[in-house]
Amino acid sequence: MVTKGEYHSGLENVSGMESSMAAAAAPGDIIIGGIFAFHEGVDRSNQSFKPQVQPCTRLEEKGLPRALAMINAIEVINKSPLMSDVNITLGYRILDTCFDVSTALRATAALTQQADQEDGPRPVMAVIGSSSSELSIVIARQLTLKMIPQISFSASAVILSDKSRFPAFMRTIPNDQHQTAAMVSLLSAYSWTWVGIIITDGDYGRSALDHFLTHASEKGICVAFKHTLPDSVTYQDVSSAITVAAKTILKTPKARVIVSFTRSAHMTYLYKELQTQTEGHNMASARRVWVASDNWSTSSAAIGQLSLDDIGHIVGFTFKRGDLTSFNEYLSRLEAAKEDYTATNPFLKDFYEHLNYTKGSADTEQGSTAVNILRKYMNPGTVFSTEMAVSAIARAVASICRSRDCKTPGSVQPWQVLEALWMEEFTLRGKSYKFDRNGDINQGYDVIMWSQNESHIHVHDVVAEYHLHNNSFTHTDHSSTKTFKGLQGIISKCSTSCVPGEFKKTAEGQHTCCYECMNCTENYYSNDTDMDQCLSCNMNTEWSAEGSSTCIPKVLVFFSWQDSFAVVLLTFSTLGILLTLLVSALFLHQCDTPVVRAAGGPLSQVILFSLVVSYVSAMLFVGQPNSFQCKARQVLYGISFTLCVSCILVKTLKILLAFQFDPALQEFLRRLFQPFVIISICVALQVATCICWLILKSPSDHITINSTTLLSACDEGSYLAFGVMLGYIAVLAFVCFICAFKGRKLPQQYNDSRFITFSMLLYLISWLLFIPVYVTTTGVYLPAVEMVVILISNYGILSCHFFPKCYIILWKKEQNTETAFINGLREYSNTNSVPQSKDSELHEQSSPSAHSVPTANPSSPAVLTHGGNTTSSTQLQRRSATLHCLRRRISI
Repeated sequence: MVTKGEYHSGLENVSGMESSMAAAAAPGDIIIGGIFAFHEGVDRSNQSFKPQVQPCTRLEEKGLPRALAMINAIEVINKSPLMSDVNITLGYRILDTCFDVSTALRATAALTQQADQEDGPRPVMAVIGSSSSELSIVIARQLTLKMIPQISFSASAVILSDKSRFPAFMRTIPNDQHQTAAMVSLLSAYSWTWVGIIITDGDYGRSALDHFLTHASEKGICVAFKHTLPDSVTYQDVSSAITVAAKTILKTPKARVIVSFTRSAHMTYLYKELQTQTEGHNMASARRVWVASDNWSTSSAAIGQLSLDDIGHIVGFTFKRGDLTSFNEYLSRLEAAKEDYTATNPFLKDFYEHLNYTKGSADTEQGSTAVNILRKYMNPGTVFSTEMAVSAIARAVASICRSRDCKTPGSVQPWQVLEALWMEEFTLRGKSYKFDRNGDINQGYDVIMWSQNESHIHVHDVVAEYHLHNNSFTHTDHSSTKTFKGLQGIISKCSTSCVPGEFKKTAEGQHTCCYECMNCTENYYSNDTDMDQCLSCNMNTEWSAEGSSTCIPKVLVFFSWQDSFAVVLLTFSTLGILLTLLVSALFLHQCDTPVVRAAGGPLSQVILFSLVVSYVSAMLFVGQPNSFQCKARQVLYGISFTLCVSCILVKTLKILLAFQFDPALQEFLRRLFQPFVIISICVALQVATCICWLILKSPSDHITINSTTLLSACDEGSYLAFGVMLGYIAVLAFVCFICAFKGRKLPQQYNDSRFITFSMLLYLISWLLFIPVYVTTTGVYLPAVEMVVILISNYGILSCHFFPKCYIILWKKEQNTETAFINGLREYSNTNSVPQSKDSELHEQSSPSAHSVPTANPSSPAVLTHGGNTTSSTQLQRRSATLHCLRRRISI
């Protein structure tokens, strides 16, 4: 905490003046001057030809936080290794300008005259201030006489970057040329081309207007009106100009955006006048988007007693801000030790007295209330800029004092500090900074948008950052993007300005920004504002809709892996492969069981393998086609599914021969029945078809030019060959269907014919539906049509042929035994070999062995009797033979 002993007297006499100027000061080896505006003006009621110091009036709440930021920064620097290494300390001497040129000159003279007094306090080596460009220009001219470096934390007039006129002036912010460019970029981003502008009369306002008009004309933005207000903040001086400005705003309703380079007090007067002129009417007519300069963008007092609902939106530009932890801690110490600080800082004492007078609060409440008010009027960007100024001076002084004893008065001259400021790079909170050739530090801007929560106005919410190097904005977070979107519905145009995509049809006698706009026709475009005619697109590779601002490259589209429908189909393909492999593993593990042997044994593995290949071929229908993919997908499916259907055909014929043919022909047909020969012939015919297809007119990738896209798809080459391949599979499937249908009445354990019938019927129906859909479908999803049919076919075979067997193997193990199968065969042989009446049954005598077949005993009678019904020995022998034949045919 700073103690009383660290300060000189709160008042220092200025030589030659009748009265004294208040100053906050602290001793040090190197003194830094501070020039701040703690008041808004001076009392000019006592006019006299005699030179006199006019008293300051109207406390300016924003000035005190800036001065306290400087004091805190110096205290922090004095405790840093940078100062301890050279064994020096920094002091300060802070004076008030009262926002008045004459008072600012007196304050500057006070600082420079003390430098000429040998027996007086140490001279000022550098000056920080002022906040106003008008005052900074005046102060800079005076300080240049002795080349005392001046660093401003908020004076942004472009003229101050002219080093031929202000060689000792520097600043830790960018100049207004960048701020006006940022404002124009914001206007352009929202297509606000018809705007008003209000400035103050002075170098700051006129310079801002000139640069704004230059940038605006480059972006095609027109100024509907411009008003200049007196620089004074006394209402009597500005009332007439405020009234005219308010009338102009209300008479120009199409100009919904107003740019303001004024002070906070001016905006307060203007808003109040707008309220007065709309009294008795809806004040919504006064609602605008107010683009605020750094001069008042963080002053919540600007709107007075009004709310944002009354005046509209306020979007402001502020200087970049930094970490305020140190300054907030300083304010907390100030709150805890108010007496120590006010005794040595007359400006802080005036602030507390003003607060006590206006609020009437008790002393015990003053400290907390005062600090809250200081935080309210604290500008984070200005605080950070002030800290940067102190850090720059400290770094420059440290570089000088490394080679000399700076404790000796006169060992350091201001011009040497100025030279070091130009040469040295300084660091603040881990980031390095350096003044450019204009004496500026160009960090960019923070963009704030005022918001209102009930009765509280938030003015420090940063919604975006502006980057000088590329003239662009970056939103700080998602919520700020949403906040900015609230401005998109606001239109500020004279007449619908010709945006890119339109061409200009100028009307005589109107403003240059007021004309009729016509849309460019299809496949024509205009890529600039207010073009006289539209340009043509390259029809082969580009397109444009009506009213387009550019030719859009035709997008290459195909059935991509990212397509949601493709993902679903790929998921089913992958699932099918996984299920097929699991079934194959289960059948290999249970290869010796009756169910697996009845399902075809090794033949079932061939079917499963062909299904895996078929699923893989389906995956080739997804992705950007290439020549190999186009050829492989059809050939793989054609051959693999032919192999699958051929195996099913062999399986169907085998079961049909075992159960349906006359026993006299069974032996002859069994010799002709060669499964692998049949399969090989069937597959070979399909392979031959595919080879001919690939050689004569093979599928290839092809790009179709559409109106807006380039469709990458496979051209099947010969649709005749494509049809022959699918037709051949359909013929095999139809033969399987006929044979399976004939053998549908089989034992329960051998009901594959029913499933084969259903699977082949499902295949035939799906592919019959495929034909009209495939012929009528065009575009990206054409490959998906065939892919869907392939998956239906595969899942039909997998579900009908293998899932029932898996169910028996896993959950009906009692049916997967030879005994169960023999009993089923006996029942079938009884039904098909010997007719029975409704009320009689045949009781056979069977041996305990599951493999034995009952035979007639030669010594037994030739006829068995049961309830009056008789069965001959010959019938029993025929039944036994049939059972034996069935067991052999089905390989049990």
